[in-house]
Amino acid sequence: MSTLKPVSARSTLLSLLLGADSPSLSARELVATASVVGVSEPTVRVALSRMAGAGDVVRDEEGRFALSDRLLARQLRQEASIRPRTIAWRGRWDMVVVTATGRSAAERAELRTALTDLRLAELREGVWTRPANLRLELPAGVDAVVERFVASPAAEASDLVARLWDLDGWARRGRALLEATRTDDVVVRFTACATSVSHLLKDPLLPTELLPADWPADELREAHLASRVWINELRGDLR
Repeated sequence: MSTLKPVSARSTLLSLLLGADSPSLSARELVATASVVGVSEPTVRVALSRMAGAGDVVRDEEGRFALSDRLLARQLRQEASIRPRTIAWRGRWDMVVVTATGRSAAERAELRTALTDLRLAELREGVWTRPANLRLELPAGVDAVVERFVASPAAEASDLVARLWDLDGWARRGRALLEATRTDDVVVRFTACATSVSHLLKDPLLPTELLPADWPADELREAHLASRVWINELRGDLR
């Protein structure tokens, strides 16, 4: 797929570790698998050294690499996006209003990231909302600077969704990734698998009633999981 940009060596290694069926991988396993998807051994070893220095991975006494605690938290978020848990939607919306003042630019940016990660959308500055079909749990750092409400918008829910999320754009990208996961090209399929994770993290997880009829998210999740099994089998064959 010409629209798919090759992932970096770091992203390749993180994808292998994040999707692995074991808690750690040896340098040999990482080198062998990465080489199949186009990353050379010297590049892998340099990337591993830099990742260890940056705290992305930790190395045990046996020389095996595992995700750091920080990236284990990211792994949990990714798994939640691949196997989402929703609840029945009864027409209500969760609303989060930022009440804290005097925060630095860095603090404001951190809060925006946290609210976006919760799949809330910004209605206007400081006001975030989404349909109440998720069990919205605010981290302590977020809960301390916001007030939370349950709302019933006067506007049509579908109109509000169209204002808050680019569903057409998400679906187009999702279908392109889905097509790429079905190719026989090993590099393209791996790239699609690695890229689909970040795309699924951007899925707003809206109620079915508010989604287009041909919404590709569930199919993309199934394809991603199948590709992850394929990568682990590929790694096993290289041992």
